[in-house]
Amino acid sequence: MDQGKGPGRQGPQLTGAVTVRRARPEEAALLTALSLRSKASNGYDEAFMARCVAELTVTPERVAANETWVAEEAGRVLAFIEMEPGPEAEIHSVFAEPDCRRRGVGRLLWAHMEERARAAGARALLLDADPFAVPFYESMGMRIVGQSPSGSIPGRMLPRMRKDL
Repeated sequence: MDQGKGPGRQGPQLTGAVTVRRARPEEAALLTALSLRSKASNGYDEAFMARCVAELTVTPERVAANETWVAEEAGRVLAFIEMEPGPEAEIHSVFAEPDCRRRGVGRLLWAHMEERARAAGARALLLDADPFAVPFYESMGMRIVGQSPSGSIPGRMLPRMRKDL
């Protein structure tokens, strides 16, 4: 999950009931906007973000084909996670609204997704991490096992992470 830069990035604690539910294909544009806000909040400049738009675009087809889940509070989507099921399940997206970071929403979604992966028979979780998100993923039990090329920025390498289930 993109963590944001610097101290003091923690939003107010959750006050209402946060629920986890399956994302709907018609929410693809909302999830795309959330992913772009989340990524940009790490301090990436406009040129970098422009190069990431295609990779961060969520389509209705992806929502329908993968395990895509949202955390919401009082009807507001706070975060989402997307997993492609399989024996080694691939996590494609983990994004939270910048004002919702460090409030337990990411952990809640991660726990739900991990439970779903185990129930589907996955032996491991894999993902390519934004460097700012590595501490979050490590706190979820992931470990760096290599590098993968960025899908957006030629020559940029991302930490490849894994968690055995």
